[in-house]
Amino acid sequence: MIVVALGANLPGPSGTPTDQLFAALAAIEVGIGRVLRCSQFYESAAQPPSDQPNYVNAAAVIETALDPAELLAALHAIEAQLGRRRTTKNAARAIDLDLIDYDGIVRAGAPPVLPHPRMAGRGFVLQPLAEIAPGWRHPRTGASVEAMLAAVPATERAAPLGIRWARGNRTDQV
Repeated sequence: MIVVALGANLPGPSGTPTDQLFAALAAIEVGIGRVLRCSQFYESAAQPPSDQPNYVNAAAVIETALDPAELLAALHAIEAQLGRRRTTKNAARAIDLDLIDYDGIVRAGAPPVLPHPRMAGRGFVLQPLAEIAPGWRHPRTGASVEAMLAAVPATERAAPLGIRWARGNRTDQV
């Protein structure tokens, strides 16, 4: 299973942060592979806490013929297309596409590091992941997504927005 986390808290070429996530999912389908499942969209505060606007987040399970490095490069190309400018760490962004897991591969050193090294403890990643992949286990620690999510303080959880992507169509019903 290949998992990609999506987030945005600034408008971009496609419009609002929500529009940016829709555009990223469509771009994944055109240039990378098929989106098999996508969570509903969630709203979360910036982490670490700051005065940035709230984020819109989601997670998707995809299939692709690309290897992990090729996939990461393709995700970065979509980010650039959608207005991502890499400035300072944890800066607000028009789009953020993170490779969370690639078929359970554990890999350090050369990018991409797998699984994503900062996913555990991030409600904005774990909540959508639990929705689309219940029972998923961290490839390095073996912890279930549910156990990792239970350890996230309530104040750091994301709020469901009731918006879902379905084969390129926006729906406001979950």
